[in-house]
Amino acid sequence: MPGGCSRGSAAGDGRLRLARLALVLLGWVSSSSPTSSASSSSSSAPFLASAVSAQPPLPGQCPAVCECSEAARTVKCVNRNLTEVPTDLPSYVRNLFLTGNQLAVLPAGAFARLPPLAELAALNLSGSRLEEVHAGAFEHLPSLRHLDLSHNPLAVLSPFAFSGSNASVSAPSPFVELILNHIVPPEDERNNRSFEGMVVAALRAGGALHGLHRLELASNHFLYLPRDVLAQLPSLRHLDLSNNSLVSLTYVSFRNLTHLESLHLEDNALKVLHNGTLAELQGLPHVRVFLDNNPWVCDCHMADMVAWLKETEVVQGKDQLTCAFPEQMRNRVLLELNSADLDCDPILPPSLQTSYVFLGIVLALIGAIFLLVLYLNRKGIKKWMHNIRDACRDHMEGYHYRYEINADPRLTNLSSNSDV
Repeated sequence: MPGGCSRGSAAGDGRLRLARLALVLLGWVSSSSPTSSASSSSSSAPFLASAVSAQPPLPGQCPAVCECSEAARTVKCVNRNLTEVPTDLPSYVRNLFLTGNQLAVLPAGAFARLPPLAELAALNLSGSRLEEVHAGAFEHLPSLRHLDLSHNPLAVLSPFAFSGSNASVSAPSPFVELILNHIVPPEDERNNRSFEGMVVAALRAGGALHGLHRLELASNHFLYLPRDVLAQLPSLRHLDLSNNSLVSLTYVSFRNLTHLESLHLEDNALKVLHNGTLAELQGLPHVRVFLDNNPWVCDCHMADMVAWLKETEVVQGKDQLTCAFPEQMRNRVLLELNSADLDCDPILPPSLQTSYVFLGIVLALIGAIFLLVLYLNRKGIKKWMHNIRDACRDHMEGYHYRYEINADPRLTNLSSNSDV
């Protein structure tokens, strides 16, 4: 029986080879047939071409404008001036670089493919001049964990950009790392919308980023952080808010960030951290806080923060923190201050003093000009006042005359008879 099976399989292979040879011969005969058969074959050519073009790209195919490495599961389409995401990306791609292009708009389902890009885990779109990211732009990417949208002037960021086109029914996204550094658009492209509010809406829509571990929002000119900006990010471990223009953290709560390990607040405009913020930071068990290069104002409001800095080990490089105002305290190390150094009546900076002096001079000049005008027109003003006085007197005399007539019945009857 084993021998029979082997002979049967060998005979089957021979028949298969003969069939393939017959097909090749038939193709050669049809190509050398008369013109009538050529015309019939030419009429079927468009159908064959359309059928071939309608086929999906091969799973291992690499776009012509990209560089692919199947071994590294990486595709790089860098600095190619692409205006849309290539449609023929290989399904094996795990790391996709689309940096330095001209994408402008990322519509819904921008990465929807057949077969789907099921293994894509890291997507870098930095520096691609993206201005709009629509709802559901990253749908159909079930394994996407790392997303970089840095250095794009995002004038429009949909609240459902990271959560899908319908956040109420979509599952939480798999994002672990979200890089949004330097995505602030020019002033004339903000459409009278709050940039901070737009970004925060995208971060907390639908609770899709509950599993996010790293969030970078550096260099975005943030003046403030809206309330509950971090409420939907309980798993956050690294938060970068450096190089913004944050003046205060009064309305920001870090209480629910129990896994937070690093908080970068360098190069902002922070003047003091109040007791509520200090207590929340001290309550985080693993956090390290970076506060370098902020213009600390060393007045009486700084006393609690100085005392906290001397006791805590949370702040990294705390011995390098120095005062910026007032002038006599400039470059004093915060850890070296005591309560006697922290005066509640700080001297204004010279620039502000100069401004107030200039304002006083201008107001005095305006007042002198006004008095001079009054003096030069004193006769006309006096005549005008007399005219007003005479007009008011005539009016009051007429009013008094009518009142006397109405009060005396005899005069009233006399007035009515004279009217008759």
